[in-house]
Amino acid sequence: MPLPPSLVAVPPRGDLTPVREITLDGKGITLSGLLAEPAAPPRALLLALHGGGMRAGYFHGRADPATSLLTLAASCGYTALALDRPGYGRSAAQLPHGMSMLEQADQLREAVRAYGPAHPNGAGVFLVGHSLGGRVALHMASGWTDSGLLGVDVSGIGDRWAVAARQLNGQQRRSSHRMHWGPLALYPPGTFRLAESLIAPLPEREAREIPDWPRVYPEVARDVRVPVRFTFAEHEQWWRSDPHTVRAMLNRLGSPLSRSERLADAGHNISLGRTARSYHLRMLAFLEECLTLTETP
Repeated sequence: MPLPPSLVAVPPRGDLTPVREITLDGKGITLSGLLAEPAAPPRALLLALHGGGMRAGYFHGRADPATSLLTLAASCGYTALALDRPGYGRSAAQLPHGMSMLEQADQLREAVRAYGPAHPNGAGVFLVGHSLGGRVALHMASGWTDSGLLGVDVSGIGDRWAVAARQLNGQQRRSSHRMHWGPLALYPPGTFRLAESLIAPLPEREAREIPDWPRVYPEVARDVRVPVRFTFAEHEQWWRSDPHTVRAMLNRLGSPLSRSERLADAGHNISLGRTARSYHLRMLAFLEECLTLTETP
């Protein structure tokens, strides 16, 4: 998606944990992404899925190293893998029109299975999704038949739109910048200059499904059998997040544990903002809780 005018740029500082590029095979489709690994055997695999019009680097913000989910998760003992969803990155040439959300979920499950045998995953897989990536994460969880799925943590997504249909059809317009980002002061200096490399065209098939989520969500939610956490930014403008709407949304889940949180001083793109570290720490605390549940008889 197009970016708003840049804030004052500052050079990024070095990371404490190396993040490297990686490619995986998902049913013959080459998926690109970023990987950060802990020094010791991982406690779990965190798989992060970006939103529409973004790429995997969304979870490795360069304006301030504190915003990187990948390095933080690795420092806490987890393998952190952020993938370019099908239709983005290396797979864009193979999938010029993208894939449906359900097809993406199938592809990504296969990619995780292909990654697993040669790489220890610890106690299992924890899914993280932002915006459209959150939809894919929930689709993945609803169709997950193997053991080892620990939980799902999503942000930038609800189940009731807070905007009119005409705004959904114009998400790429300049007028939608504030909807995606919120107040520019919520982001570290240099965010928008450095984020240029994260921006990618929204695939056609993915874009067509955007308005349908309120209809699809109940069918997906009832088949999700693992803990789920939703986070809503204070300045989220795409989705309704009033208590009644959120409570009804959680009640549609088949999960043994579900909860929601509201993050102050954050816009839709939480993981690139000044409060990213606070959000990511809460996410990892939820992962710790999911690990405890798997260990409890």
